[in-house]
Amino acid sequence: MRSTLYESEVFGMACRQFDRAADLLNMPADLRERTLYPRRCLSVLMPVRLDDGRVEIFEGHRVQHHLTMGPCKGGVRYHPGVHIGEVAALAMWMTWKCSLLGLPYGGAKGGVKVDPSKLSPGELERLSRRYMYEMTPFVGPQVDVMAPDVGTNAQTMAWMMDTYSNEKGHTEPAIVTGKPPEVGGSLGRKEATGRGVAHLSRRRLETLKIPANRATAIVQGFGNVGSYAALDLHASGVKVVGIGDATVSFHNPAGLDIPSAFEHQTRHGSLAGWRGGDTLPNAELLVQPCTVLAPCAMERVITHENAPKLRCRIIAEGANGPTTNRADEVLAARGDIDLIPDVLCNSGGVVVSYFEWLQNLANDYWTRERVDTKLFEMLDAADRRMGERSRELGVPSRLAALTLGIGRVAEAKRLRGLFP
Repeated sequence: MRSTLYESEVFGMACRQFDRAADLLNMPADLRERTLYPRRCLSVLMPVRLDDGRVEIFEGHRVQHHLTMGPCKGGVRYHPGVHIGEVAALAMWMTWKCSLLGLPYGGAKGGVKVDPSKLSPGELERLSRRYMYEMTPFVGPQVDVMAPDVGTNAQTMAWMMDTYSNEKGHTEPAIVTGKPPEVGGSLGRKEATGRGVAHLSRRRLETLKIPANRATAIVQGFGNVGSYAALDLHASGVKVVGIGDATVSFHNPAGLDIPSAFEHQTRHGSLAGWRGGDTLPNAELLVQPCTVLAPCAMERVITHENAPKLRCRIIAEGANGPTTNRADEVLAARGDIDLIPDVLCNSGGVVVSYFEWLQNLANDYWTRERVDTKLFEMLDAADRRMGERSRELGVPSRLAALTLGIGRVAEAKRLRGLFP
């Protein structure tokens, strides 16, 4: 019997992806249910004093999907649309991602229902500290390690690390990753997810024998992932013809000045007010012609309605769950778009988070060159495994990746047995 605790469109979408992979693996029913559902969750209501003296209550969640492979790992999202079903789906995808890459983690995710742009820096600090205070009995360097996500950043992680450390009575940098380097963060962590998206996109261009200087790209979402993906693609010679965030989208077939857009976004926190191209409705950005389409924002933006209209050769999923199940069916029927699925494409962040965790535990900090070299080696190895599985089973890349990730977790559960 399926639980309804996390019932939502996005959790249902993740479950349908799991079911397809589990069917292909002929997974027994009892093992299937244990592998699918999150291990546990914690939801809290957090009172935070605002700058004007009022106290506002914020809703927060943390879902730990699996601890079979090691401690849980996953980001903390600040967004008005956060709900327990979304957090659970993201935790599930993180499990398959870590497993696919061979990392000794299970997936987790956290979130606070809030619009961070409407809070002052002081209010954000108090909210972040309160969230970590509430989570402290639930997390730990060998239990659950947090990281940045939508609406959070390195500063958020520094506040959370300091809060946890004060509660424990000693500095514990390994409780979070994605911190500033000055407090134990890894070089290259901030850029890792976006650079991974760009790296795997270039690999697909090489496979398709399309020179970078003859390729174009559209990047939907210009936060930490999309901005660095666009910057890296631009630097490698790909003409970035479209970018957008929640505030505005820009398009120019002749190419956009990505360093200028990056500088504006860094200074102002969004693309609003930039004047580097022609504006168009956000929904129209995805269907403009390009070689590489990189959705790097939120879930479920490629649907069965716009999938037939896409005019790209490659989809590089920088976001988690950007393509719905029905859209996947449309893309499979089309057969003319090469998909790099989210569980691989945006895994650069958790890979370098793993490196950061190792560095914190060992008090041994790596050079940027070492980080980048090992990151790209691991991405390429996972990409090869996915390609081999896809050819072996005759299935699309997403299903191939999921069978690898899910199969490894299920086998670990089988070997460990059921306790007590």
